[in-house]
Formats: sequence, C-alpha cells, structure tokens
Amino acid sequence: MAGPTGRPAPRTLRIGVVMRPHGIHGEVRVRPDTDFPDRFRTLRRVLVVRGDRTTAYGVERVRSAGETFLVKLTGVDTPETARELSGASLHVEREDAPPLPEGRFYVHDVIGMEVTTTDGEPLGWVAEVLRTGANDVYAVRGGGREVLIPAVRDVVAELDPRGGRMVVRLIPGLVDDR
Repeated sequence: MAGPTGRPAPRTLRIGVVMRPHGIHGEVRVRPDTDFPDRFRTLRRVLVVRGDRTTAYGVERVRSAGETFLVKLTGVDTPETARELSGASLHVEREDAPPLPEGRFYVHDVIGMEVTTTDGEPLGWVAEVLRTGANDVYAVRGGGREVLIPAVRDVVAELDPRGGRMVVRLIPGLVDDR
C-alpha cells in the first residue's frame, strides 16, 4: 500500500522509546510515543529498532510506572543486556495497530500531503506534525517558507490521506503575507 506521496506506507508504527534499564532482571523503562498508551498492557510482541537494525522480541510483562512503562522482553535478562537497548524505538506491525476513530489519522499518513487553501492556492507539503497539549500542528513547507497549520476543524477543511492532499481554510495571521 502506498502512502500519500506515493512512497510505501510504513510496515510498522512507533509506539515508544527505550529510556534505560530498570532493576536487575532486564526490564527496560519505556516512554510511550502513542495516542494509545493503554496498548502497552496488551503487547505480546514488539520490534526494537536501533539504527538500521530491527529485532523482534516477545513481551513477558508490562507494568505502569507513572508516565512510563516497565517492559520485560523475552531474552533480555540482565541490566547489561537491557542497557544495550537504551535509545531504541519500540514498534508494532501496522496490522497490529488499533483502528482509529472516524476523522483521526496516523502521523505517517499525514506527512508528505500536499496542502492547498480552499481558494486552490498551493502552500506546500506537510513536513512534520508537532504534538502540542491542545492539538497537533502541521508544519507545511514550500515556496521558501514554513506555515504552521493547527489541526482543528475550523482550519482543516479537508484531509484525504489516500489522495495525499489537505485543504485548509486560512484564518488571519496564519500566513505572513496576508
């Protein structure tokens, strides 16, 4: 399946980052990087991605630890082995990801979308999705400028991941030259 810019859609979705080892039995502390942190409680298998290397691990157990999770991976039984995973990303296969509610999209489906205004003026393409407390913000680049588009219904008139395009309703102050 191709993503919005014709590039292949990613096979995996990042759900967290290994911060450091925890304890003496090989657990790792993981900072979730997902809108669905509860998914950690039901994990049975993860992919650990470090650089260009991906390794599959079974998940023996998961415990909450404040804003993080303590995860015990099969075969990671010592603090030294756990330390080697520090900084790695945890991924799940795309087909194992929970379905999204209507009108919600995975970040990788939005990156690369072409963005135009409701008047048909091209603004560029979504280069990055910034996570803020209130709502996501799309960093749109093109024509030598960057426009920050809040991901709210009043501004985003249409979002079509399959077609690779987004139509926005510009409000005063979003673009400098208006």
